[in-house]
Amino acid sequence: MSKRTGWLLGILGAALLLLSQSVFLVHQTQTAIVLELGKPVGGAKEPGLHFKKPFIQGATLFDARILEHDAQPREILTEDKKAMLLDNFSKWRIVDPLQYYRTVNNERGATARLDDIIYSQLRVALGRYTLQEIVAQKRAQIMAEVLTRSAELIGEYGIELVDVRIKRTDLPPENERAIFGRMRAERERQAKQYRSEGQEEAAKVKSGADRDRALLLADAEREAQIMRGQGDAESARIFGEALKSSPDFYAFKRSLEAYEKSFGDNTRVILSPDSEFLRHFR
Repeated sequence: MSKRTGWLLGILGAALLLLSQSVFLVHQTQTAIVLELGKPVGGAKEPGLHFKKPFIQGATLFDARILEHDAQPREILTEDKKAMLLDNFSKWRIVDPLQYYRTVNNERGATARLDDIIYSQLRVALGRYTLQEIVAQKRAQIMAEVLTRSAELIGEYGIELVDVRIKRTDLPPENERAIFGRMRAERERQAKQYRSEGQEEAAKVKSGADRDRALLLADAEREAQIMRGQGDAESARIFGEALKSSPDFYAFKRSLEAYEKSFGDNTRVILSPDSEFLRHFR
């Protein structure tokens, strides 16, 4: 290789190095700022090919897409003095890269500011509502309040807050045990109430059944008495008719019954032979 060729290759390499230090590419999902000796110069750079001063300037790239941040659960206190663990997440994006770099510098700093601001707003907002309202009634309204106020505060860092949501609300372990104990006591109280109501209802049913049984027996006994009376009347009628048709036979039968009752074992009766009582023995 000749000396001239070596010079040409060296110049070409230096040119390529100079070119690589003079241009940078911003992807369509990014924005960038140019730093000169660590200080930002110019405005934000849109996606595309850009130039900078070689060696003394550098480019810092930022993600322009919507980012998500999942915060660590923290404890808050509701209006009715109930402690609860709050797990929330947020969606945000960088809208002013220059201000973003000057205030929080990077994503780690940004998420730290997001944690502080959103948690403080959640604590203030949830402190105005009861646990029941937070869990079941006014969550959407609360989150709208938190989003509006947090977006105002985080805007000074070049960040747009897109959304804030509560992922999950839990009770601290000691509160869970206390609430479980109260729930158990309440269920036991309800069970005792149901049992007592059941026993009362059973007593009513039994009392009604006993009353119905007594009424049925009384009605049956009354019907039986009526039927016995009717039978006795019918018997007397038949007997009377028989008596009218054969009075001598009736007198004879009555005498035999009297003999049977009078002349039992070891019975002594003193009568004269012409006694009317012994007329059937003559």
